[in-house]
Parts: sequence; C-alpha cells; structure tokens
Amino acid sequence: MKAVVVEQYAPIDQIALKDVPSPRIGPGQLRVRVEAAGIGFVDGLKMEGRYQTKDPLPFIPGTEFAGIVDEAPGAPGGYQPGMRVMGMTRSGALAEEIVVPPEALYPLPDSVAAEVAASFRANYLTALYALSARASLGAGEQLLVLGAAGGTGIAAVQIGRLLGARVIAAASTPDKRAFARQHGADAVVDYTQTNWRDTLKELTSGRGADVIFDPVGGEVSVQAFRSIAWRGRHLVVGFAAGAIPALPFNLPLLKGGALLGVDLAQLPIREPEVQKRLMSELTAWLVEGQLKPVVGRVFALDDFREAFRTMQTRGALGKMVVRISK
Repeated sequence: MKAVVVEQYAPIDQIALKDVPSPRIGPGQLRVRVEAAGIGFVDGLKMEGRYQTKDPLPFIPGTEFAGIVDEAPGAPGGYQPGMRVMGMTRSGALAEEIVVPPEALYPLPDSVAAEVAASFRANYLTALYALSARASLGAGEQLLVLGAAGGTGIAAVQIGRLLGARVIAAASTPDKRAFARQHGADAVVDYTQTNWRDTLKELTSGRGADVIFDPVGGEVSVQAFRSIAWRGRHLVVGFAAGAIPALPFNLPLLKGGALLGVDLAQLPIREPEVQKRLMSELTAWLVEGQLKPVVGRVFALDDFREAFRTMQTRGALGKMVVRISK
C-alpha cells in the first residue's frame, strides 16, 4: 500500500510517500480501506518531533480518517466488511489501509461524504466536549472563539450557535472574519488590532465573554482572559501560535474566572461514556442537517505536502483533507 512515512522527525518537505507492506490484523482488530484523512495541527507537530509525546520511528502520521471496513475477523464491535466508518487513532491514517481496534471507529451514515467525516470527528467532538461538558455553555451566554477560521475554531462557532450562545469570532484577516460570519458568528473582532479588547467590550456591553474557546495560545490568550466576564470560563484547547502563555495567577482571582483544560486524547480513556453521548448528539445533528461541517481544501495523496503547508499558513480556512484511493 502507499503511505506517508516519517523515518526521521523532520519538516514536511523531508517526509516521503512510500510503498510499504499492508499492516497485519491482530486479535480483535479490523482493517479499514481509507478513503480520506484529515490534516490537523497536531499531525504537523508530531512529524517534526515537537508534540508533547513522540511516536516511535518510523511511523505513518494522521489521526483522523473515514473509510470502508475491508476485513473484520470475528466482526469485532459488530463491524462487518463493507460498512462505512469514521475513526480516530494515534497515528496511521495517511495510508491506503489502517488496522485499528473497534473502539477507534464510529459508524458513518450513508448521507455523509468521506471528506466531511475525515474533517469532522476531532474538531466537532473537541468543540462540543469543551463547550458543553467542560464549560457548561448556556443559552444566551457570550462565547468568544479565538482562531475562529481554523478547523477547531469554526467547529466551535457552529456548536456554540447550536447551544444557543451569542458567538463572537476572533480572527486575523477580513477573509477569516467573513468566513466565520458565513458559518454562524454573530459578531467578529480582529485580535491583531491593539484596541481589540475595547471592541470586545463594546460587543459584550461591557461584560466580557462568559466562555473563551482558545486553540491559539500566545499573548492573545492572556489578553483574552483579561477581558473575561465575572465567573467566566477559559477553555485551553491548544497552542497554534506556538507559544504557551503564562497567566498571572492574580487574574483568575480578580475575575472569579476558571481555566479549563481540553484534551480530546484522554476523553476515550477517562470519560468513555461522555464521548459516546457526545458522538451520538453530534451524529444526530449531522443526520438531521442541523450541523453542516466545514471542509477546507481537499488534496490528492500525492499532494499531501501541500495540504500540510496550507494548513500551517495563516490563510488556511477550515480543516485540510487528503483524499486517499487505492
């Protein structure tokens, strides 16, 4: 099979597409023919060896995929050959085939395209878990989404609207702000402007944001927390800006605010029933048409490097997807 293979931690230009043996199926596992794989910020960090944990070399990157069950000895988890599925795994998705346990999969409705499914689960599960299970976002509350035009950010914009919040999208360019409005933001703010906190104050009638969804990090995170409402909740989702901010401890005291960590990788281990419930909710919204996931650009497998380059630029809108066919 063809697969993207990381033999040494390196920038994307040094990573190659190779012919490798198909993975063997172990006890209780099944094989999926991958149709599409999502490209996330974490995938790029893993390839360069800059993520919090390192995958042993060599490895195939990619954590999110959609495809068709090809082999399922003993029908683990009730999955049968020919069933459409979407899945999340530690690595291995940027390949024509992947072998996973049934716990990594979720049935994919026939009405949902593979490209949509490959860009859906990580972003939208992260958003719903953060906003609902962690922050208990309520109807009528003010939600500030940083990095609102990225894959996770635009998911938070849409989920926030579904939960009844008033959504303020923070993004760095006119195109990104227009993109956020197109997908449900009630208001927008340019956080590259020195007075952006004044704009946010006006938009919230002086109160500040009740909930901050933050996949960005860096100095903008500290500035956002300074504008949080009394008893507000700041969701720490990631650090796309590259810098991990240092928040003065007097700020949570003065604001009565809370920092809440959001680590999707631990959800199936620590809170599997919560994950099951949230996925059922997301899938119902998807099938009913209440939720229409945003797909960025779709690339061929041969163009996987360009997918990563596009994802890593500040001009990227939505989540990049690699279409894989055998």
